[in-house]
Amino acid sequence: MSMNDPLGDMLTRIRNAQMRGKSTVRTPASKLRAWVLDVLKAEGYIRGYEQVTTDAGHTELEIGLKYYEGTPVIRELARVSKPGRRVYAGARELPQVRNGLGVSIVSTPKGVMSDAAARNANVGGEVLCTVF
Repeated sequence: MSMNDPLGDMLTRIRNAQMRGKSTVRTPASKLRAWVLDVLKAEGYIRGYEQVTTDAGHTELEIGLKYYEGTPVIRELARVSKPGRRVYAGARELPQVRNGLGVSIVSTPKGVMSDAAARNANVGGEVLCTVF
């Protein structure tokens, strides 16, 4: 079965694992997923991730989830741009999540970065997801 939205699948796996209180979660590996995880790690929402190979020879990303006093650090994780409806924003129109307390992850010509980094680089792009 083909997957239409691999990034949405990864975000759902993270949400589900945090609801169950898991310390790690695995998702199939891809470059886009790794770039989004780099931003989440840089912003302090996850402990980190590493690439592992399964017995069947498939590569997966094992994501270390982060908790503070028993509650997940990520309170809200939402996909913005979907395969059926892409959402683009210029450098000046990038959305702020909860008045700057959260982060929008943006795919720009200079790479995948947070909304603040995209504003500093003066580039816009596709708004992939929001995190709070």
